[in-house]
Amino acid sequence: MNPTLVDASQRIEQLERELAQARMALEDFTYSVSHDLRASLRHVNAYLRIVHEELGDELDPVIANHLDTAAGAATHMGRLMDGLMELSRVGRAVMQPGVVDLGRLLDDVIKHLLPLVDGREIRWRIAPDLPRVRGDLALLNLMLTCLVDNALKFSRERAPAEVVVRWTALEQGMCEIHVRDNGVGFDPRMQDRLFRVFQSLHSAREFDGNGIGLALSRRVVERHGGKIRAKGEPGQGCTVSFSLPLA
Repeated sequence: MNPTLVDASQRIEQLERELAQARMALEDFTYSVSHDLRASLRHVNAYLRIVHEELGDELDPVIANHLDTAAGAATHMGRLMDGLMELSRVGRAVMQPGVVDLGRLLDDVIKHLLPLVDGREIRWRIAPDLPRVRGDLALLNLMLTCLVDNALKFSRERAPAEVVVRWTALEQGMCEIHVRDNGVGFDPRMQDRLFRVFQSLHSAREFDGNGIGLALSRRVVERHGGKIRAKGEPGQGCTVSFSLPLA
């Protein structure tokens, strides 16, 4: 074999090992931070409750408001920790690849989410021929749940809300799935922030959540060897597209 090719192959293997080690170190760090901080957060919440209980009716309304603000911030921090833990689990999970029927999986996801949007008018436009892909059922279920939940959340002011799921075939045995909504959309200049952890392009007062859903989705797609992107305009909805290997 050509010595140059051997050297290149060895270099690639070394880079792959270094990348795997860096990814594992990052996962360990994420898990440790979120796990160890939780104990301190429990103490914060406990002492806030003690102050409320000890002072009772004597508690000044202004001070009570400050305590409530602190308690709200602690609750939000707890949700962020939950998000970090979930992201860590996705990165550490042992993949169990198999054949996944995306149409059937999407039906299950919608049935799971519908009780959360009871009373809303929602128009579903789902491609009848969604493909079967090669992937981990649990991880793909998590990703689709995040994406459909986002579509429902950001279109809640629309009547009717519309969620469209389509797909296209790609080269090299891949396909691309498109999840589109008719919601608030986003400024395309900010799209690089969409898939970062805890990044949200809308305020918490407008839409609840911890900004972890798209980061989780990206992690799942990348673990399947695919890519994910988003396209949108303010007031014109959003389309999230991701690629997966066909079965």
